[in-house]
Amino acid sequence: MQAMIAGNWKMNLTPDEAEAYVRRFAPRVAKASAEVVLFPAFPSLDRVGRALADTAISLGAQDLCSEPRGAFTGAVSAEMLVACGCRYVLVGHSERRHVFGESDELVRRKLEAAGRAGLSPVLCIGETLEQRRRGETVAVLNAQLQAALAGLDLATLRRVVIAYEPVWAIGTGETATQEQAQEAAAAVRETTRRAHGDGIASALRILYGGSVKPENAGVLLAQPDLHGALVGGASLDPEGFAAIVLAGAA
Repeated sequence: MQAMIAGNWKMNLTPDEAEAYVRRFAPRVAKASAEVVLFPAFPSLDRVGRALADTAISLGAQDLCSEPRGAFTGAVSAEMLVACGCRYVLVGHSERRHVFGESDELVRRKLEAAGRAGLSPVLCIGETLEQRRRGETVAVLNAQLQAALAGLDLATLRRVVIAYEPVWAIGTGETATQEQAQEAAAAVRETTRRAHGDGIASALRILYGGSVKPENAGVLLAQPDLHGALVGGASLDPEGFAAIVLAGAA
């Protein structure tokens, strides 16, 4: 199974800055064995998509609307993302859940919208620090996973990528240990197996997200149930993110 190393730029980089980033970053990862995905902000999607046209790097969006079109001011549809060249879209990132109040039901509807458009959704799940301290990590992940995947058609299920992002590790400098990351990933795979069968579970790519750095990427991705990383702030530096890609791919 090919590893995936993805960079979520969040609300950073103008279109000009994003295009300059690609010029510096793409040559450094041209020979990487991992699949590399960039998730720019909406205004930069088209420009970055054009800049990536002659590379093996994939384009993704940070969010989407659950509706295909209509009077939804400020929203962006799956069809629009596909038109910009996106192959992937983040769904249920912890900042969408905890800052913008997105529910499990909305996350599920966004997954359905992504699937209808042929996008591969990267479903983000994770526990807060309080939930981990109470020993609720596996229960929280299972609940988020089951709510999100319930009723999805088989074609969409086969395209889903899971990103395990402990909320307490995002942007804090704290990182889950390799044992914690593997335990969570194994629980995700087992829950998927019970709900959707061995075929879906065995082919499921599970990423880790949360203060990933060149120094820890290799050991995290060496875990048997992890197949990549979703990198936030560290992906804003093209040289540093390239180092993460190369370390993770190795």
